[in-house]
Amino acid sequence: MTQDTTPIRSRLRWLIAQVTLIATLIVCLAVPGLAQDGIGTIPQNATARSYGGGWDCDLGFRLRAGACFEIQLPENAHATGRSFGTGWACRRGYQEVDGASCDPIPVPDNAFLRSSGYGWTCERGFRQKREACVEIILPDNAYLTGDASGPGWTCERGFFASERGCLAIAVPENGYLTNAGYGPAWACERGFTRTEGRCDAIGVPKNAFLNPATNGPGWQCARGYAPQGGACLAIDVPDNAHLDLSGNRWRCDRSFQLSNGTCVLAR
Repeated sequence: MTQDTTPIRSRLRWLIAQVTLIATLIVCLAVPGLAQDGIGTIPQNATARSYGGGWDCDLGFRLRAGACFEIQLPENAHATGRSFGTGWACRRGYQEVDGASCDPIPVPDNAFLRSSGYGWTCERGFRQKREACVEIILPDNAYLTGDASGPGWTCERGFFASERGCLAIAVPENGYLTNAGYGPAWACERGFTRTEGRCDAIGVPKNAFLNPATNGPGWQCARGYAPQGGACLAIDVPDNAHLDLSGNRWRCDRSFQLSNGTCVLAR
């Protein structure tokens, strides 16, 4: 008895058809990748790579389904060559709006576009106030600072800022400007001391020299002398003693101790 093989042949034909379909899909999906890797022809608006194999879409075109399609650039934009994002960027002086257009960056009067191309900065002599540049009113005897905070100006040397502008600093005779940002605007010359807004001469006694220390009389006795009543008197150094580091006092030698104004051997 002969066995009927018709169902087996039908199933085999169906299986072969399925395998052929899957193989066709694989080839179709692989075409773009194979083309970029150097297999297949180079599409329009593409250029072969200078090294290795394959090709890349030209600037202004983007790969899609194995072909290079032109990127639609808005006015005042240029292609970036990047495979992500919009593929374009606005030219200097323009800003992207909603990913669809490049509008001019509004620059107010008395301002200029920053070198980065983003935003603006006021010209010297002006400062930003909201979206405008307003003029800095410069008083007499002042100059611009360029600082964003404060009035934008400072007084010339020899003047101080007030509600009326820059007023002259009154420097007494034998005084000079300090240029200090805070504290006294003037100080007395060497050999003079500040007294009620004036500079009085310092009386230096015999055997003394000027001392610029801020405290004290303005002078110091020479080594071997001690101050007493506005004068410098010679120090009487007892036996077994010596002048200390200051030179204006004495102390007992090592192994001696003070006793009733003299230095005695310690026990």
